[in-house]
Parts: sequence; C-alpha cells; structure tokens
Amino acid sequence: MTSQTASLADVRDEYGFLDPDDRYRLLIDLGRALEPMPDALKTEATLVRGCSAAVWVYPTMRDDGTLHFLADSNAAITKGIIALVLLTVQDQPPGTVAAADIEGELAPFDLKNQLSSNRTQGIPNMIALIRDTAVRYA
Repeated sequence: MTSQTASLADVRDEYGFLDPDDRYRLLIDLGRALEPMPDALKTEATLVRGCSAAVWVYPTMRDDGTLHFLADSNAAITKGIIALVLLTVQDQPPGTVAAADIEGELAPFDLKNQLSSNRTQGIPNMIALIRDTAVRYA
C-alpha cells in the first residue's frame, strides 16, 4: 500500500481505520517510500522555513510539462506528512498544482489533532512553497 503508486484516497481510507499508533507507522512508511533526495540538493535554497524539523523541497519541470518534487526531512513523521502533501500534487501541470486544494485534501487526516503542533507548523509553509513554485512555472 505505501508504494509510490498509492493514491491519496487509498491512503486516506487506510488511515481512517487505524488507531493513533498505527497512523504514525503509516506516516513513517509513507515517508520511507518517498523518492530519495540527493544530499547535494539539501541546501539553504531548498530548505522550507518555519519547520521544527529540517524540510527540503526541490521542484523540477518534467519534459511532459508536469512538476515533480523531490522532498526530504530529518524527521520520520514529518517526512510522512511531506509524502501526503506530494500525493496531492506530484507530476501534475503547474496550473493544476497552483489551483490544488492541498489543505482540503489533507483535512480528513486531521493532522493538527493527530500530531503535536511543532510537527504541523511547517505544513502551511511547505504548501505555500509548492504553490509559489507552481505559479512561477505556470
């Protein structure tokens, strides 16, 4: 289930049936399944501000006109949250990414109540960075 091919809806369905400990494990598994981000891309320029953990996001424009994001974190749960965010926008055209209701897609996961506030405080900054990137490419 926690492969790159899992859709956000699949993950949401599974998440809904899990107790809090298993939800943490699911997030950690999602984070582990993220495409590896080369250390050379983990720079000040790709660092997301306002996160308690270090979070890096590196966008690339694919030949087919879609945006592809490499992302990583030094915290396992945070990396899982990144994976959830990327499931909403990965490999889509910039206009689609810019218009995506990422917050709405993540709402069923109720991350603010499931996780400590310091784990979720950087999510809006990461979403803003993804949107700003999409607008720039659109």
